[in-house]
Amino acid sequence: MSMCEIATAKVPEIKVAPKERGGIINPMYDCQPTGGQYAGIGIKDSIPLVHGGQGCSMFVRLLFAQHFKENFDIASTSLHEDSAVFGGHKRIEEGVMVLAKRYPDLRVIPIITTCSTEVIGDDVEGTIKKCYQALADELPGRELHLIPIHAPSFKGSHVTGYDEAMKAIVKTMAKKGEPTGKLNVFTGWINPGDLKELKHYFAEMGVAANFLMDIEDFDSPMLPNKAIETHGRTTVEDLQNTANAAASLALGRYEGASAAELLKKEHEVPSHVMNAPYGIGNTDAMLRRLSEITGKEIPESLVRERGIALDALADLAHMFFANKKVAIYGHPDLVLGLAQFCMEVELEPALLLLGDDKGGRYKKDPRIAELKKHVHWDMEIIHNADLWELEKRVKEGVEYDLILGHSKGRYIAIDAGIPMVRVGFPTFDRAGLYRKPTIGYRGAIELAENIANTLFAHMEYTHDREWILNTW
Repeated sequence: MSMCEIATAKVPEIKVAPKERGGIINPMYDCQPTGGQYAGIGIKDSIPLVHGGQGCSMFVRLLFAQHFKENFDIASTSLHEDSAVFGGHKRIEEGVMVLAKRYPDLRVIPIITTCSTEVIGDDVEGTIKKCYQALADELPGRELHLIPIHAPSFKGSHVTGYDEAMKAIVKTMAKKGEPTGKLNVFTGWINPGDLKELKHYFAEMGVAANFLMDIEDFDSPMLPNKAIETHGRTTVEDLQNTANAAASLALGRYEGASAAELLKKEHEVPSHVMNAPYGIGNTDAMLRRLSEITGKEIPESLVRERGIALDALADLAHMFFANKKVAIYGHPDLVLGLAQFCMEVELEPALLLLGDDKGGRYKKDPRIAELKKHVHWDMEIIHNADLWELEKRVKEGVEYDLILGHSKGRYIAIDAGIPMVRVGFPTFDRAGLYRKPTIGYRGAIELAENIANTLFAHMEYTHDREWILNTW
């Protein structure tokens, strides 16, 4: 490039800002109680009790059923008009006793507040004391753990609700005892396929781990004895022993890291907060940190898996992905991780939509600073965003070659004729995505090949240079 060309070259504009209006149009997030319920169903022998209207549990159960194609037990205090006047604490007491009597094996009831009960001002902690007394009187000797989770839906989203729930669960359940030698692994909001991938890494390295939450059985079998296997695997003992771990590894800065920090503060468990392991670089960093914490070497088997992933990505990156503009929306840990992955394979993340950040905390995320160092194209990072931000830019003529996000944005992609890859929560219009990883080396392969095949199909249907596929 000549000196003249250098002087006249356009400097990329990188904008990090909230959306320029109040209110939400076409939300991309769900409410805080959704996150509380997702954490709650990850515990074995647990039924979350949602303290609010019937819909606060019914619609969330529907969302989980759409995503996982499974049913989950979630109860409701089912408030009505009289509770708005006189308070709903009696409904908590009744709900706890009904669940305790109906389910003799039940060990945990997370009690999740909603907007209505937070506005009323119900004293959940005080009511829990009354519940324990009622249990002692009517069911003496019964072990039942009641966990207060404050999740008003007018504050935050299902992402913050999950984080608050994880912190509340650990705060209530952690109990100091003998060291276990295990690592607490706060996985963040992931799918069963992702958890299996994480377990594979820890097994290959010979590291004992306590996965919080263990949702592997959300991808449940259909067995000859007709037993229901759709439940979390994390036990009461696992939760109690979080205080006795060798260290905590949080694989999401906004989805469980606060629980790891609480354990550090209250029980002196060392905390390691990492980037979610999307893509090669983040997975490398996770394995290196795991090696540093435990003193165990990264085995040759994982080096080989990394090499396979690199080869798969190299087959696609320069020929098909280079310079393609991508819009990404969803959970902050997911969106920023996907942006890093895109840059590894020569895709250009041009629009990142992050929701529920009225305080501007995402602006300080180190991943954004890292992206700024390497971006040579215009990029917008909009926090406190909604899907209207994506639709508005498409209508104004901003050209994107690909959209990455969950199923709620599909109509924007369809109307604009932009190929879209489903990733995140919820995904309900594509089969089996919850059982496939998006994190780790195999997740990188899945993502890259899904993106490539989506682009290939779009090339064929639009007759856009589809002849390239004949020679690839």
